[in-house]
Amino acid sequence: MKRLILIERIPGPFASLYEKATRLAVETYYSQVAREVVSFLRAGRILDLGTGPGVLPIEIAKRAPSLSVDGIDLSPRLIGMARKNASRACLGGRVRFEIGDAAHIHAGEKAYDMVISTGMLHMLKDPTNILRESHRVLKPGREAWIYDPARISSQLNMKKWRDSLTVQERVALLLFKLYARIHPSRGYEKEELVSIIRESPFKTYWIREDKGEIKLRLKK
Repeated sequence: MKRLILIERIPGPFASLYEKATRLAVETYYSQVAREVVSFLRAGRILDLGTGPGVLPIEIAKRAPSLSVDGIDLSPRLIGMARKNASRACLGGRVRFEIGDAAHIHAGEKAYDMVISTGMLHMLKDPTNILRESHRVLKPGREAWIYDPARISSQLNMKKWRDSLTVQERVALLLFKLYARIHPSRGYEKEELVSIIRESPFKTYWIREDKGEIKLRLKK
């Protein structure tokens, strides 16, 4: 199932808007997801698709010394932010960030114990291709967890976020709102997700809906 008019990476002018939003959502959203991940997997190697400024991998690594997390994103600017955030967190190299395409992951087969993604699936032109790649890099019996659309905005203090924006960022926000009006995006319905999954190599899966967010658990 393909969507033709989508931007699959966050454009450079919008990157700082997104980074500031994720920073404000650490305690209200990303910490919660990190705790859920760590309760399921305490050791091994995780891949975060569409990592943005790297908040989730850093929160995971803080909670589990035996976990290492790689994050990839198409945005060079966001990857630069993620690397700076990781350096400040002093995690001893257990978190790594690279510019990368989730449709063409630069990793061998069976390289990861878990694949995660938050808020990316509905922005993809061909989501089934990302599921195929996730299946390829997962070890047998391991899982991919996909949260989409992520509940970040509903957990965000919007006034605090807007007050933090510079003049240039406010202009970028107006441009983003204009783009969103012309090309609105929406999350997938449950029936659409089932159709997408059935086109992928995953045969075992669970779908959970929670306050507007859908979580997919896909087992290899």
